[in-house]
Amino acid sequence: MKGTVFYLVSGHGGPDPGAMGKIGKNILCEDEYAYDITLRFGRELLRHGAKVYFIVRDPHDGIRNEQYLQSSTDEVCYPAEEIPLNQVKRLKQRVDAINNLYRSEPIPTYKRCIELHVDARETKKNIDIFFYYHPGSRPGERLASTMRNAIERKYQLKQPGRGYNGDVSTRALYMLEKTLPSAVFIELGNINHFRDQQRLIYENNRQALAKWLCNGVIEDFKKSN
Repeated sequence: MKGTVFYLVSGHGGPDPGAMGKIGKNILCEDEYAYDITLRFGRELLRHGAKVYFIVRDPHDGIRNEQYLQSSTDEVCYPAEEIPLNQVKRLKQRVDAINNLYRSEPIPTYKRCIELHVDARETKKNIDIFFYYHPGSRPGERLASTMRNAIERKYQLKQPGRGYNGDVSTRALYMLEKTLPSAVFIELGNINHFRDQQRLIYENNRQALAKWLCNGVIEDFKKSN
């Protein structure tokens, strides 16, 4: 994937922990798990020769192997800007960082922005990984669908008979609309559901997610050539 460029964004961060779940006395914060999986995902892309920018960065936390990731508020936006609490300002800060990087890079055939989040829904609802792209973005739709299908195949291989209900749909989100590179927004699970929590808290599962996401991106890149 030499010549490709990725702008990876983990949801929330800084003063905003995002969605919050609980296992016993342990609090699960969306920003910490999304960040860990984003780092692992980026590492996989780097191993395949891609250039990767991590838009949300924690100066003290790298990839972690613990089940319960300690929450912090010291994340910054690329290159090292304090993250504001106000949502609109926070999203604009990230869009500006991505678009400035996009403009500064030579124009390769393949640049993509991928944002990772963890959803929060009522406790009884477990969800599979699902994807959003901006209405009218054909590259975004193809990337989202290709990544979704790659994950379904992995589940069929690793957990035959499990099924997979993650879907792909459009949504007019700020980050999807305003970023110059084609973008995909991914929800990794419900932080309030026991089964989805297992997807997040175990290091092996976070690593598997990173590899599966990377496999989908590689497949999409090959389709673009």
